[in-house]
Amino acid sequence: MRPSAIRLLNILVPVKRAVDYSVKIRVNPQQTGIDLNAKHSMNPFDEIAVEEAVRLRERMKDAVKSIKAVTIGPPKSIETLRTALAMGADSSIHVEIPESAPAPEPLAVAKTLQEIIKRQKDGVDVVILGKQAIDDDLGMTGQMLAGLLGWSQATFASKVEIDTVKKEALVTREIDGGGQEVRCRLPVIITTDLRLNEPRYASLPNIMKAKKKPVEKLTPADLGIDYTPQLEILKVSEPPQRVGGGKVANVDELVAKLKEAGFTAV
Repeated sequence: MRPSAIRLLNILVPVKRAVDYSVKIRVNPQQTGIDLNAKHSMNPFDEIAVEEAVRLRERMKDAVKSIKAVTIGPPKSIETLRTALAMGADSSIHVEIPESAPAPEPLAVAKTLQEIIKRQKDGVDVVILGKQAIDDDLGMTGQMLAGLLGWSQATFASKVEIDTVKKEALVTREIDGGGQEVRCRLPVIITTDLRLNEPRYASLPNIMKAKKKPVEKLTPADLGIDYTPQLEILKVSEPPQRVGGGKVANVDELVAKLKEAGFTAV
């Protein structure tokens, strides 16, 4: 009997367009969220996810069949997909929503990814995404997607190794005080932490090539997903400005100041 062929890996990398990490965040005048009239770029944790997918291909050579990026967002989100394509992704999917629409919540994003995975003719073996987005810091999408699909999950990854023969992923997770190694059966959901890698800069030739790579356009209606928010944000406000400190000449003056401020000995 001839041995069965090893299945080639298909990797899906969800990416998000977010306010650039270098921008000083400000609350909008309506106090309903942050001011979005600022520079945007790919969420840094998702950049790490794209880089890891490309590095897996470089390490595993022909074992990786495809790397597909996917994003949900307004028309400008195509720029984020082009960045992923320039870094090494083969193709992409853009689930387009109106510019004025609120950002989808994690559960809606997870359901969207679930539907996209179901539609892939060659299947999906590995989903690599950032552990959180720097705009909302919710950090729930990967876990919710694993729950919806019933797949293995390895969160906060700092090292990823995949064995296509055993159909397993060995992932080192960042935990308080150290690392934890987990072995997961494929298919698997992996969320990336900062120590996993340092993303590359896309070269000019690759940026030009990215413009010719395929981008499939979809809408929430095509996938049967309702993006109506389930949560209501009542108010967003900036933290109070810090009051400047003062200097004291000796311990007695320090104690007196503390008593004036209402601090007493336990």
